[in-house]
Amino acid sequence: MIRTLIADDEPLISTGIRTVLESAGDIEVVAVARDGREAVAAARRHCPDVALLDIAMPVMDGLTAAGELTGPRVVLLTAFGDEDNVRRAVRQGVSGFVLKTCTPDELIRAVRAAHAGQAYLSPAVARQVLDMAAPGDDERVRDAARRLAALTAREADVLALVAQGLSNAEVARRVHLTEASVKTYVSRILAKLNCTNRVQAALLLRDSTSLG
Repeated sequence: MIRTLIADDEPLISTGIRTVLESAGDIEVVAVARDGREAVAAARRHCPDVALLDIAMPVMDGLTAAGELTGPRVVLLTAFGDEDNVRRAVRQGVSGFVLKTCTPDELIRAVRAAHAGQAYLSPAVARQVLDMAAPGDDERVRDAARRLAALTAREADVLALVAQGLSNAEVARRVHLTEASVKTYVSRILAKLNCTNRVQAALLLRDSTSLG
């Protein structure tokens, strides 16, 4: 079972999220919090695998709480267009972003992906993250290019597909490898690039191509 914590200051929303997640069969909601501070305390008590946090909460917001959580992988609930928060969270290394308007199936997929060590972004958020990554200064671009030069040709191919938002299974079909092999490649790529997750690696790839 995937032990999950929910944090949202609106009881109706948190109740709905709990109902959706527990309908999946492999997800157990072990705690519900009303703000970020409660979420941090609940995480220490219940040791969840995944924390699903609303960004906008009283007392302590979801982003601040995410920075204090060391155990669970974090998925943030966000509103479209919330670019500053999305940018901060990507750099902070959270595991995913889900729009509050997402479908029940997407919410379940996000929790499962986070638990599996993968980054998950709602399609609209993924496009937003890549679009907001404006070309940086030349030194940052050169640094990205230097880091990417450490990848083998196969690793570079896998990263290019990951940057398109493909899952491990989808990448495996494209490059004719097993899903387990792709998972190994992704882990190796993240280690070589010193990236926390797939989103950071995708942004690094974009940086490397933005010179000129």
